Amino acid sequence: MPRQFLDYCTGQRDWLLDFIEALVAIESPSDDPAAVNRCGAELASRLAALGGAVTRVSASTAGDHLRVSFGSGTRQVLMLGHFDTVWPIGQLDRMPLKREAGRLYGPGVFDMKAGIGLATLATRAVLDAGGLANCQVVMLWTTDEEIGSTTSQALIEAEARRSEAVLVFEPSLPGGGLKTSRKGVGQFEMHVRGVSAHAGLDPGKGISAVRELARQITAIDDLQDPASGVTVTVGVIEGGTRANVVPAEARAIIDARAVTRADADRVERHMKALVPYLAGAQLTVTGGFDRPPLERTPGVVRLFEMAREVAKELGQMLEEGSAGGGSDGNFTAALGIPTLDGFGAVGDGAHAIHEHVEIDALVPRAAVIGGLLARLASAP
Repeated sequence: MPRQFLDYCTGQRDWLLDFIEALVAIESPSDDPAAVNRCGAELASRLAALGGAVTRVSASTAGDHLRVSFGSGTRQVLMLGHFDTVWPIGQLDRMPLKREAGRLYGPGVFDMKAGIGLATLATRAVLDAGGLANCQVVMLWTTDEEIGSTTSQALIEAEARRSEAVLVFEPSLPGGGLKTSRKGVGQFEMHVRGVSAHAGLDPGKGISAVRELARQITAIDDLQDPASGVTVTVGVIEGGTRANVVPAEARAIIDARAVTRADADRVERHMKALVPYLAGAQLTVTGGFDRPPLERTPGVVRLFEMAREVAKELGQMLEEGSAGGGSDGNFTAALGIPTLDGFGAVGDGAHAIHEHVEIDALVPRAAVIGGLLARLASAP
């Protein structure tokens, strides 16, 4: 069966490139809802033309999310991704959409508009083969993944709960590998309040917020366990007003990452239990893990093995690996739904000026996705 999908996708190569280029040509920065909606309108029109039932879900602070369903039946497979990008309006002038030396360049092409094209072509292939008579494919393309998925998380989780599996179309690992685990991502903000005083005349009357903050930073460094994937990074420090004033205020913003939910919970408990070292200092810690880890569970492994078998039948090697950053797949995996990430294009340069995808890798990728989707849809 996978061979028929390879033949089909090979015949649709030009269609796929046109689809991807049409999305990249419409800039869609996360913080510009009107621009994101222009890209969403193009995407919705193209998916509706293929027979998809399109629903626009409005958001208070982001562009409209798109839910698109194909097929019929009560069973469901979720295809998940986003069409917002980190690039501002005008970036196309600085990194134009172009095909060069076997690569397709442009802002957002790798992260992750090519992935939307791959998902769509794979779905077309299975639809045309009659493979969605008893199973729905629901596509959920969101508009705020790059800024935290604040308005889309509930929608993502609701669709995941109705699904037997989730395929995430974020970029692949180098060489095309899929992501069977992702670190959970958290952010904490630490505020310290002390007492100001003249640094020369009355230093003993002051309580240095900066000194307290320094003690806290040293203490939380003990949470680090890189071998287990736990990192705690103090990325921003602010404090004080003048060199001759004992500082009364200080703050730090801290990035935290963990591979397992247990480690994420441990870090969060520790951060929330911190107490001041200096008598009279006040300490407040806010924040937490907003993306739980995508753990390599038995369900994830089974889904990957199915994908690898499809790839093998097509003469391809499919590898797996982990990623240090989070995606919307972290939310679905945390619900216990088998989630496989990294089904997007093979390429490089996410959030970088050389962002591109490998053109020759697109069709084989779409064929593997189509083969996997057919197997999921036909499962008893």
